[in-house]
Order: sequence, then structure tokens, then C-alpha cells
Amino acid sequence: MTTLEQVEKLRAMANVSYDEAKAALDETNGDLLEAIILLEKQGKVSTPSGGGYYSSQKTADANAGAYKETRWEKQTNHYNRENGFIALVKQLGRFCMKMIRKGNANSFEVLKDQESKGSAPVTAFALLLIFAPWVTIPLMIIGLFFGFRYRFTGPDLSDNTVNDAMNSAADAAINLKKSIEDK
Repeated sequence: MTTLEQVEKLRAMANVSYDEAKAALDETNGDLLEAIILLEKQGKVSTPSGGGYYSSQKTADANAGAYKETRWEKQTNHYNRENGFIALVKQLGRFCMKMIRKGNANSFEVLKDQESKGSAPVTAFALLLIFAPWVTIPLMIIGLFFGFRYRFTGPDLSDNTVNDAMNSAADAAINLKKSIEDK
């Protein structure tokens, strides 16, 4: 499949019309070098003088001693900067949607005596931790002292490391409560 960027590059290099550049690229399956050779054979492009070769390298302006960007390159560079940013935003959006889907498929449960007292999607729990940590974290800590336990369940949570850590925290809270009651 021929892209607009390939057609524009061939037009700038060979100084041909859009239709000629697209036809040459389509015939050569998008191979830029083959398209230039095809255009040479058709007489639409003159061969380099002195037996040289075509190059996609930037050339220096002999008078100024500095590189002079063509109008096409300015447009292409502007397009690539915007397209790169747009691609980055799209990639970030896809990542966020993937995390939201996983968060909605898995849940955070509150247990009392091995009986589930409540459950919420991990996405909701994460939003509570982000936007109201001053309420969520103290309530969870107080709940530990009243014998509540917490766990994550769902298809994406096969690793029990987090649940083991939460059980350890619950055990520590119970031990601390017993030691305070004993004194």
C-alpha cells in the first residue's frame, strides 16, 4: 500500500506529478528506489549527471553553507510532529482503556469472618484512593482493627502477592489489638 508520505517524497525527489508518483509507487509495490528507476526508464526523470546516484540525504546550500529545507520537507516535518503527538495520545488512550477494562473485570472485596460484606470494581477502588485518600485509607485501617479483611479477586489477579500482603496487615492489626487488650 502506497502512503501519502511515500508519494510526496518521490514527487520531491523526481519532480513529477502526484499521479505519476503514485502510479510508479503502486507498480513497484511502494519501493522508492525502484519507482525512481521506473520513472527514469519512462523518460519522466533525467538520470543523474556524472554517473552519480540518487540520495535521500539532505544537501547543503553551496552559497549559504547551511541546509535549506524545501517546502515539502517543511510540510512533512510539521505533519510528522503532529502525527507523532497524535499517535502518542492515541497510545495513551488505548492504555487507559485497557486498564479500565481490567479494573472493571476484577473486584476489591471486604470480608468479615470469611464472609463477603461488600465488593466493588478495582477501578472504583482506585478512583477512591486517588481522589479521596484521606477518607479511604483511614477507613481501611480502622476496618482492620474491627476484624475486616480485604482481597482482590478476578480473572487478571492470579498472583496472590497482594492478597498475602493484605492478610499479613490484617494479622498484624489483630495481634496489635490483642497486645493492647492484654495490657
